[in-house]
Amino acid sequence: RNMANKALVVLAVLFCAQAALGVTIISKSEWGGRSASSKSTLASSLSYAVIHHTAGNYCTTKAACITQLKNIQNYHMDSLGWADIGYNFLIGGDGNVYEGRGWNVMGAHATNWNSKSIGISFLGNYNSDQITSAQITAAKGLLSDAVSRGQIISGYTLYGHRQVGSTECPGTNIWNEIRTWSNWKA
Repeated sequence: RNMANKALVVLAVLFCAQAALGVTIISKSEWGGRSASSKSTLASSLSYAVIHHTAGNYCTTKAACITQLKNIQNYHMDSLGWADIGYNFLIGGDGNVYEGRGWNVMGAHATNWNSKSIGISFLGNYNSDQITSAQITAAKGLLSDAVSRGQIISGYTLYGHRQVGSTECPGTNIWNEIRTWSNWKA
């Protein structure tokens, strides 16, 4: 019986340790993304995170989200001539976080803000699409991980893209949601 209790304690510790690591990020190689043609280092201890939407198709399955990711990356690289998909991370309607440029790499998501912020985009058009609780949990977990890793400071300012550029991004539904988050500032 004592052995069973010890085993439970070990399992509980392992489970808590796993949970403490935060969100699972689906790597670029896992979703079949192309390698960047070049990379610029993004500094640590940034003061800002900028939230976006892709304004494209919403996806509810990993397969559908992967299709969207590939389409966005191809558009950013082939049509716009960028080095990679513009965002550091993207969040699907399936609740998954997908690696874009990833940690410590400067994005191409908000003119004049790329060197001082991390860019997180939700797959879909949130003027009409609704943000889910799974997406909110994923985004908050990702931001928490960004603080833990030292990419952004704990007192970072969260902005919607419309606050730093002339756009309706990240869409009305995400805009209304993020304005309730503790790090959002007007």
